[in-house]
Parts: sequence; structure tokens; C-alpha cells
Amino acid sequence: MNIIILAEDELFLPAADERAKHIRKVLHLAEGDSFRAGIENGKRGTAFIKRMDERGIELSFAESDDGSELYPLTLIVAQVRPICMRRILRETVSLGVRKLVLPVSDLGEKSYLGASLYTEGEYRKILLDGAMQSGFTGVSAVSIVSSLDEAIAEAEGDEKILLDNRAGAIPLSGADLSGKSVVLAIGPERGWSAREVELFEASGYSPMLIGKRILRTETAAVGGTLLALSRMGFV
Repeated sequence: MNIIILAEDELFLPAADERAKHIRKVLHLAEGDSFRAGIENGKRGTAFIKRMDERGIELSFAESDDGSELYPLTLIVAQVRPICMRRILRETVSLGVRKLVLPVSDLGEKSYLGASLYTEGEYRKILLDGAMQSGFTGVSAVSIVSSLDEAIAEAEGDEKILLDNRAGAIPLSGADLSGKSVVLAIGPERGWSAREVELFEASGYSPMLIGKRILRTETAAVGGTLLALSRMGFV
């Protein structure tokens, strides 16, 4: 954790909280010490430890600057195995993606929506973990939908790109995305169906590619995000 994110007016961390454990066991802090902290989607600053005992850690917080910046990039990422989606969520949030839309694809496994990652809200903890890694307080919005049709209706941007090394002919590395908001669509391990590719094209998505090799969804998500942000002028 390069910053510890607090909820609005959250000035007490129970001893069982992972952030409290990090403060004790990794940072090795004690009463009177301070650490870098921020309010979720808000200000960054310094947190001071007022009291620390077996119940938890009582804090005060002094803000300094706005650390909530996220980039105008939306990802449509088809549902994949929860273990892979955990990595996608953590890494893309840490890269500053503004929004993730997660549909079940035609060729994807419908049962993924019943995973504890979503039903027990685990994905929220992963998002916070990714944001804390980045040193910023901005946490990507996430929308979980049942079909690509819903995802396309929800994702908005000036430039809409379908990453597909079969349909794509233009390298993403050469796209001019400066000053634009972007939607980047990344398929599941088995790829998008023919119906879905047609739907993308009918919805104004331009097929592009990030190389000739077939990549895992999590690799394409991170690589595609970095390339898009580079072409947008952010990295």
C-alpha cells in the first residue's frame, strides 16, 4: 500500500481491518506516528495515530491535495475466471481507468456472475487495494451486466475501440487518441462471438490490435490500457 484509503469521516480502523494490520505489521507504526492517507475519491494528506490498542487504531486526518484523478478511459472486459478478474480489477484500477463494464459474453461462462467476487462484494476490496497501490484515491466505477448489449449501451466515449487480432487491422499503438475519451473492449479467453463482433461494428467500434499474438484477457487488459493511455497522452 502506497497510500491508505479511508471512507469519508472514517477515523477508526478496527484491529481486524487489513489496513490496521498493515499499519502495525508492515509500517511498524505506533501512537504519535503518521502515514500517507486519503479519502476515497477525494483528498490526499496525512493521517496521525492518536491511539492504538487491542481494539484498533484511532486517527486524525489533515488533507493536502486532490488525489482522485482517473483517466477518461472505460474498459469493457468480458467475464473471465474470478481469479483472473481479480488481477484485471487490481491492475487496471492502479493504472487509473475511470470505469469498468463487465458483461457476460456469448461464449463466456454464465456461472461467473455467481462467484463470491461479486455476490459478497469482494471486488470492492480489490478495487481499493489497486487504488492504494497507485498512491491515488480514485477508485474506478464498476458495472456488472448480463450481456454485451447492455455493456455497449452503458459505455460512452469519443473513440470506441474493439481489441481483436482477427478483425483488427490498425495497431492501437498508432491510434491518435489525444484529447479524447476512450472505450476499449477486451474479449474473453474464447474471444467474442461473430454476433458480438457485428454488434460492436454496428455500434461504431473500430477494430484494432496490439500485435499478432493471441493474449490472455488479463494480459490484453493491462497491455491495452497502457497503450491507450500512452496514445491519450497520459503515460
